[in-house]
Amino acid sequence: MVLRNVLLIVLGFQIVINATRPIITLSAYDMNASMFEIGVLTASFALLPLLFAIKAGKIADKIGDRLPVIMGLIGMVIGMLIPYLNESIISLYMSQFFVGISNVFIAVSLQNVLGHNATKEKRDHYYSMFGLAVAAGAFIGPIMGGYLSEHFSYAAGFLVSMIICVCLIGFAYTIPVVIKEQAADKVRSGSSLQLVKSPLIQRALFSSALVLYSKDIFVAYFPLYATEMGISTSMIGWVLSIQGLAMMVIRFVLPHLLRRFERELILFTSILLAGASFLIFALSTNVILFCIISCLMGLGLGCGQPISMTTTYNASPKERTGEVLGIRLMTNRLSQLIAPVFFGAVGGWIGVVSVFYVSGAFLIGGAFVMKPRKNQDESRSVKTS
Repeated sequence: MVLRNVLLIVLGFQIVINATRPIITLSAYDMNASMFEIGVLTASFALLPLLFAIKAGKIADKIGDRLPVIMGLIGMVIGMLIPYLNESIISLYMSQFFVGISNVFIAVSLQNVLGHNATKEKRDHYYSMFGLAVAAGAFIGPIMGGYLSEHFSYAAGFLVSMIICVCLIGFAYTIPVVIKEQAADKVRSGSSLQLVKSPLIQRALFSSALVLYSKDIFVAYFPLYATEMGISTSMIGWVLSIQGLAMMVIRFVLPHLLRRFERELILFTSILLAGASFLIFALSTNVILFCIISCLMGLGLGCGQPISMTTTYNASPKERTGEVLGIRLMTNRLSQLIAPVFFGAVGGWIGVVSVFYVSGAFLIGGAFVMKPRKNQDESRSVKTS
């Protein structure tokens, strides 16, 4: 019951995010915003979460997870209402601020709920299901947003998204309120950042940030690249959705992969595949090739988030799991804040296609940065034993 309702909420709010973020980019483009300005607008989604992610985790640990989810969904409704009522760049910024801060409270709290309700043996499965719901939202959202904006208007996309968020509030009331008996001495001692001294958590944070910024960059800049090539908005939605479908597939089989292979090997291989897909994508001009490469990219990007969630939760102190999940989300949002601005500047200077080359190189480099650390850790463990 708890798992089902959590997954319904995850699916719903991810549909909203994935439907409206391309609409935000295309709306700004139609308002003659520059490539750099679009990068800043994309980054604004991550600004408030960067500042409040750890606080959101602490609140979830202190008062339970239900209220933060309800407040987050109300914030999502406001974030959809603003651009629906007023079509302007300022409205787009305000929308992203509301959606960004709301997203962090929803995501941290729902991840915390699943962690509480799963045994250690089932946690990989629960977080894979969480990732599967996220991927399903990434599949449905762009199709919905693409067709609504092409056949009706951008405002229609915001209106339907607002209605979905209102409906989700009812499901949020079924979330159990788990308030942990915290050891006050432990909670007060040490800053939040001292919690990430574990190499396992550090690796989880790095891989999660790497994957999430890459997905964000693709969602933000592929619509611009495709629009310049004369591809319709609905077809853009399909290409983005195929990536979400591929993420659904890989997350469905992820528990089986984790039973057969080391999670570090899965992470390395998946990020390497995603990086290669970005590089090949920049060489393509055909819609069918876009769909194929988008699928490969989804297969590569789909493993990082569930693995990093499980690793982060398992390595966290039991009384501070929400706080550490908040740190994870803060790291994600830091990458989502810096990357769009950087790539917006690169795209404005060299051209939007350069965004794919540079992002692909970063992903491949990041994959190899993580691989040596694994080997070093293994060699250390051999020596100490």
